[in-house]
Formats: sequence, structure tokens, C-alpha cells
Amino acid sequence: MWKMVLGGVVVLLVVVALGSYGWTRLRPHEIRTEIEIEASPERIWAVLTDQRAYPEWNPFLVSSTGELREGGRLANEISNNGGTMKFEPRVLVVEPGRELRWIGNFVFPGLADGEHYFLIEPAGAGRSRFVQGERFTGALVPVAGSALDVEDGFKAMNAALKTRVETMTG
Repeated sequence: MWKMVLGGVVVLLVVVALGSYGWTRLRPHEIRTEIEIEASPERIWAVLTDQRAYPEWNPFLVSSTGELREGGRLANEISNNGGTMKFEPRVLVVEPGRELRWIGNFVFPGLADGEHYFLIEPAGAGRSRFVQGERFTGALVPVAGSALDVEDGFKAMNAALKTRVETMTG
């Protein structure tokens, strides 16, 4: 009797997890922020990709090491909502002056995946638009709640990047 009940519970959990995963693939939880910066895309790129300097200016992505190349692995640490989290994403896209994108997974792919992106777009007259966002998909995303509440961290990083880039000499 207990084996049947346990088997039924396992089947139900698998069905719910697969349904949740499928739902988030169709309707991911997405956060997108942007800011205009008085600088060229190349200048912004130079600051964004200088990982060693993050502790000096970046309030959100406080540490990042590893290879910024497609297929490379990073060791990142974020500070958000009073706590810190370390993760090791895989770099998906590196287009100098245009785009940096990586994907991180919670425990294993499909459980909770975050595809993070930075886009730099020319905005005319020596200005650029910096876009930072993330698409969350996976079985746990619908119940992750405040763990995915990173918009304030993105905005803080964007503002700090703007200040850093606009006050640089040279």
C-alpha cells in the first residue's frame, strides 16, 4: 500500500516539475534594466570586462574571475538584499563592445537556470545604452520567490558602471 502511495507521489512530483519547467520555457521570469551612459560602447566594454576592478566599484557583481570567452567558466559572487551568493556560469556570447552573456544553473540544468546578459547599444552623440537583464527558466522558478528579486542589484550596478565610466580619465 505504502509503495503505491509513494509511487503516486513521485509520479505527481515529476509531472508538476516537468509542467513547471515547460511553463517557464514558454513564459520565463525576466528582469531587464537599462541606463544611458555618456561614453562609447568600447569604453563601457573596457570597464565591464575588467573583472579585477569589480571590488572597487561594483555593488552587485562584487567578484568575477575566469575566462571571458565563449564556453569559458566564471566564478562570480553577487551581493543582493543583504546576502551574497556564489555561482559558476558558462559564458555563451562575447561580442566586444556589444554583448556579454552567460548562463548559470542551480544544482543542475533545468532546475533553475538564469541566462544573464549585458548589451551595449550606441545611442548617438557619444552616448550608449547599457542594458542588463536575466531570463529565469526551470522547474523551481515559479516557487523561487525573492531569490529572483535582483532588479535593485542590476540598477545599482548600472548606476555604478555609469559613474565609473563617466568619471574615468583617458
